Amino acid sequence: MLAMAFYTNLKSLFVEIPFSFFLLLISLSSSLPLRALSNRLDPSLPNNFLFGTASSAYQYEGAYLNDGKGLSDWDVLTHETPEKIKDGSNGDIAVDQYHRYMEDIDLMEDLKVNSYRFSISWARVLPKGRFGEVNSGGIDYYNRLIDALLLKGLFLIIC
Repeated sequence: MLAMAFYTNLKSLFVEIPFSFFLLLISLSSSLPLRALSNRLDPSLPNNFLFGTASSAYQYEGAYLNDGKGLSDWDVLTHETPEKIKDGSNGDIAVDQYHRYMEDIDLMEDLKVNSYRFSISWARVLPKGRFGEVNSGGIDYYNRLIDALLLKGLFLIIC
């Protein structure tokens, strides 16, 4: 649990520390030495050049209502009024990053990227909103994801 060394107990952070401070901690935890890209992409790029990928929780994660996830605004919109979406689709499965994140991280490594920006599904972490209980299943998922990304040396930008 490499990531845990940086922000010991995520559950307590969500409850006791303001959100902006949490993002700062995540940012600091990702400031481990970046993979030097000069040997991988283009020698003219500076070593601190960020070349990465990005995702949005709703569009990537899938796992609709898995492990205690609550409903997001998008879940409600796409299920209650599917006609508002041109093809009637929703994010119930999406690209299933929730179950296939290791494959995604391997693809990032194959692409030789050194950074990844992703968003947190707050409906997965706080299924009943900010006054409800923290969902340990959601915390566990993000811990596994962040640990795996850090082990590959990626700089994380978490929204």
